[in-house]
Amino acid sequence: MTRVLELRSVRGTGGGPEKTILFGAEQHDRDRFAITVCYIRDMRDLVFGIDERAGRLDVDYVEVRERHSFDHRIWAQLVALAEARRFDIIHGHDYKTNLLAFLLGRRSGALALATSHGWTGQSARERWLYYPADRQILRRLPRVIAVSSEVRETLVRSGAHPSRVTVLLNGIDPGAFRRSRARRDRIRHQLGFSATDQVIGAVGRLETQKRFDLLLDAFGAMRHEWPNARLAIVGDGSLRAPLEAQAARLGLAGACRFLGHRLDIADLHDAFDLFVQSSEYEGTPNAVLEALAMETPLVATDVGGTSELALPDRHALIVPPHDVPALTTAMASALANPGAARERARAGRERVEHELSFAGRTRRLEEIYEQLMIDHGRSHAVRDTPTAVGVTGA
Repeated sequence: MTRVLELRSVRGTGGGPEKTILFGAEQHDRDRFAITVCYIRDMRDLVFGIDERAGRLDVDYVEVRERHSFDHRIWAQLVALAEARRFDIIHGHDYKTNLLAFLLGRRSGALALATSHGWTGQSARERWLYYPADRQILRRLPRVIAVSSEVRETLVRSGAHPSRVTVLLNGIDPGAFRRSRARRDRIRHQLGFSATDQVIGAVGRLETQKRFDLLLDAFGAMRHEWPNARLAIVGDGSLRAPLEAQAARLGLAGACRFLGHRLDIADLHDAFDLFVQSSEYEGTPNAVLEALAMETPLVATDVGGTSELALPDRHALIVPPHDVPALTTAMASALANPGAARERARAGRERVEHELSFAGRTRRLEEIYEQLMIDHGRSHAVRDTPTAVGVTGA
């Protein structure tokens, strides 16, 4: 039995990595792996929602609670957890927990591993301090998982040995994301859209990375030819008020709805005629995976692992980032040629079922764990049953 600690620090409701971590932990082969998911929770965060999401799944979930971002007390809690559970592998998922995984591995004797989901923050501290330091930590780990070829190339340029960096695209559960055309009109009615509206959907945190400002510009540019087009933006963040003000300035207030943070993404896709990703940076975008699984025609920017998930012109219309005219043209083309759009969506669904399923990704991750153990002579190690422990902090 290989015991793995999945370690993550995040605020609020999190994002795509939370789906990968939580659903992956639920789907592991429990005869061979014992997975513990541990989140470092800032007690000042009043909207933290990972515990609720974990509670709906069959996962071993614990928390380490901190008073602030540099609360040194969490180290003792993590050491206690590692000593009680006797982990074989500690798996970090962000710059903070990548460092902690490295240090905790040295303290406990466990093997440290990390998944690099990319570096999407925009603050000066992140760009010039945390992210460069993270890449230096990652180059010292025995194995790193990159969520796209672009992330892998960045790590190799930063000094990581190519043989230690493996690309593993995110996956999705095709059974949980399946289109139901019978629900279309009912969900549209609930959202305030009519049966004849052409509804364009977008999902993501309302932050600079997602470039919803460019999406609003593109939508405004196509509205004169598509007066029945409607835009539904799902998500929340620090830019909500500026984006709502931009929509008003463009005269889109009646055609654009900001739906806030939602958990019923699959239901919303049943109402969409088109899904658009306008990001300037991504790792492997879960929003694109969801659109593929839901057979929603897709327009997306060529960033991160997007074009590795949705092959250009086969599964989606892919455009350069920051190019409003190209985004406008692609959106209009998808609406004007619904037959071709549906064919791309059908091919995207097939790709999810055969190549991008969560089950398939989980099996590949297990192979990485097993190979890491073999490479370090631990594949046949036998340990006592770990002591049960629950860490919540103070």
